[in-house]
Amino acid sequence: MTEVKRFYETFHPEHYDVYLDISRQSKTFSGKVTANGEAQEELVKFNQKFLNITAVKVDGQDVDFDFNDKEEVINIKAEKVGKMKIEVDFAGKLTDSMMGIYPSYYEVDGIKKQLVGTQFETTFARQAFPCVDEPEAKATFSLAIKFDEQPGETIISNQPEEKVEDGVHYFKETVRMSSYLVAFVFGDMQKKLTKTKSGVEIGVFATKAHKPKELDFALDIAKRSIEFYEDFYETPYPLEHSYQVALPDFSAGAMENWGCVTYREAYLLLDPDNTSLDMKQLVATVIAHELAHQWFGDLVTMKWWDNLWLNESFANMMEYVAIDALEPNWKIWEMFQTSEVPAALQRDATDGVQSVHVMVNDPAEIDALFDSAIVYAKGSRMLVMVRALLGDKALREGLKNYFAAHKYGNATGDDLWKALGQASGLDIGAIMHSWLEQPGYPVVNAKVEDGKLVLSQKQFFIGEGKEVGRKWQIPLNANYAAAPQIMKDEEVELGNYADLRANNGKPFRLNVGNNSDFIVKYDRQLLDDILTNIDDLDAVDKLQLLQDFRLLAEGGQMSYAEIVPLLPKFADSTSPIVANALYRITASLRNFVEPGSQEEKNLRKLYNLLSENQVRRLGYMPKKNESNDDNLLRPVVIGASLYGENQETINKLHTIFTENKDNLEKLSADIRASVLDNEVRNFGSMTLHDQLLHDYVSTNDPSYKQDLCGAITFTKQPDLIDDIVDKFEDSQVVKPQDLRAWYRGVLANNYGQEQAWNWIRLEWQWLEDTVGGDMEFATFVTVTANVFHTKERLEQFKDFFEPKLNTPGLTREIKMDTRVIETKVNLVEKEGSAVNKAIAEAVK
Repeated sequence: MTEVKRFYETFHPEHYDVYLDISRQSKTFSGKVTANGEAQEELVKFNQKFLNITAVKVDGQDVDFDFNDKEEVINIKAEKVGKMKIEVDFAGKLTDSMMGIYPSYYEVDGIKKQLVGTQFETTFARQAFPCVDEPEAKATFSLAIKFDEQPGETIISNQPEEKVEDGVHYFKETVRMSSYLVAFVFGDMQKKLTKTKSGVEIGVFATKAHKPKELDFALDIAKRSIEFYEDFYETPYPLEHSYQVALPDFSAGAMENWGCVTYREAYLLLDPDNTSLDMKQLVATVIAHELAHQWFGDLVTMKWWDNLWLNESFANMMEYVAIDALEPNWKIWEMFQTSEVPAALQRDATDGVQSVHVMVNDPAEIDALFDSAIVYAKGSRMLVMVRALLGDKALREGLKNYFAAHKYGNATGDDLWKALGQASGLDIGAIMHSWLEQPGYPVVNAKVEDGKLVLSQKQFFIGEGKEVGRKWQIPLNANYAAAPQIMKDEEVELGNYADLRANNGKPFRLNVGNNSDFIVKYDRQLLDDILTNIDDLDAVDKLQLLQDFRLLAEGGQMSYAEIVPLLPKFADSTSPIVANALYRITASLRNFVEPGSQEEKNLRKLYNLLSENQVRRLGYMPKKNESNDDNLLRPVVIGASLYGENQETINKLHTIFTENKDNLEKLSADIRASVLDNEVRNFGSMTLHDQLLHDYVSTNDPSYKQDLCGAITFTKQPDLIDDIVDKFEDSQVVKPQDLRAWYRGVLANNYGQEQAWNWIRLEWQWLEDTVGGDMEFATFVTVTANVFHTKERLEQFKDFFEPKLNTPGLTREIKMDTRVIETKVNLVEKEGSAVNKAIAEAVK
């Protein structure tokens, strides 16, 4: 691979003065950057992209320069090395790609307005001002911003405003930080403020399209999160304020800009009087994730993007640590088990997946690193293993030392392992390198062989996978003391099984708590013992069994036909996480049935069989003082009952809709999505479609918007599907940030799949032009592959995407997703008849 020169090798910045003059009217800006630093070479390279560079001076003298967008560079002929001041005059344009400096569009009382905000991660600060736009090139920044300001408008940034002169807003100098963390937002905003115990000002900012009370939940969680982290890290929050800002247009979920965190509105604002518990949990974890970054990522930043996991994996674990401490009744680690864990295990079992630590240089490939299932989900699962091995005392001591050693600087993974190792006395780096540096994870086979209990490890694949002899150091978390804490070898013998079973008095189990990153395949004798004693298992134990069954079936090491008869054993669990795992299996069974066939009717009967007792127990509407488990379980089992076409459920939900049709937004958010889905699916009409679409466009409640999107795309009517697909490119209806959800909804609908698939093939260039610069772009390929499971669709997928294999940022995704569909097609072909026979037997 060609060695790519980093611009930091040519210039070490110390301080930037950044002046910007921004016009919303013309969607342009001009500016000047003055950079003080030390040139390492006579040819200094700054990053720029889509900027027009008009003048460059070094120490007050004009110098020769050239610039181009292909290399994203300004070549500055400084012709000397050492300390110097570089001044660059430039101009640029606001984008509509939600990258760089961009407008967010919204309406208040029918009047169109906009906020202007920024998104500089990964490599988009260079679209706003010339700089060395690399994580290691830390510097201090003084921002001065002028804009076409209207009375009553607000501007905020990383640091407090210092003064306003001649319409220019001057902000206090930042601490030493990476360019991708610089941020500002301006426009007509409302705010709510409070202070932490240590005096940090906490703020939540949003447009005035929202009710003031929608800011309260975020303000409370943000305040308590900062206080928690200051205590847990034993390291003070280093800035004067922590502002949380909701942007109407935002590509990702949220962004940890230091002191000025930006969010998608759906992940910050909520109606405290009518938001489901799972949505509150989601918003709380997103806020806690971004605030964990204020230390892990902002105070100490990865040296280069190959260590992105240092930022994201850690914040992904800490969001659960924090919210578990703040809201213990939520049992938030159960959410970890149903979101992060299955995402990681599914993705990481496909051959060709990236490792958590992976080297990249091309800016487009850097964006592709943000694989949520690997860098976020698998990485956080990996760190949960570390936490379990170390315990919180050693973890906190190690982190405190890590922050002290690297604050305002950069670090690598080895720096973290060193700090944690010194605090714990464990060679944690040696254990974790096997997880960081190689893709995939092991399946541990547990079997009784010649009377002995024997464990062996081997890489687990879903679909074709090349066995290359990878081994892991596996924290086994066994319930028998005879098992080692860490399994390093390919095989280990634990002793006479009959003696072990008698002495322990319970079935043998591995990965108790499901916190280690592997799955388990028990032989028949061991599995039967576990299933006979299934009532002794807690919710996570049951979830883990179902999770491993499903993965083993998808990997061809167990058959779905074997699993189907076991499902009723789990159906009456009152735990929502068990139900989640159960219905994830039944969702996989849908791949084996043709729409409208007898096999599909049998599968619907199975859904009914599994869900009817729970629906009867819980009823259709939330009850006062019911448990959180019941509250979270209800929509899961009602959704299953709807797929089962249970007539009582259909009629009851229709009655609820009819009683609330004039004010659907006020309908309990705990049940609203199910009510809307049912109405569209079973009582759909053009009148209903128009009503829901009107509500979608006009509501400012992000939670209600999500419910509406899910329901509207459920329709069976071809003319309505055509109307929906026509709206994909109308940003007045479907914002580009929400397009993927709309596309996926129609694609996953058997009645709309053809139209959605035709649309993406015909409009690919439009899609690339609209969201192609966005780190979420590759996920359009992923969601397509996650839906497709037939031979015909596989061929169409390959025909369309294989010519795009050399597109930067898409190569790995296309290769992997082709394998994902191939695996499903092969499994259906191989096991279809046996699986459908098992389903038919189960519903006799």
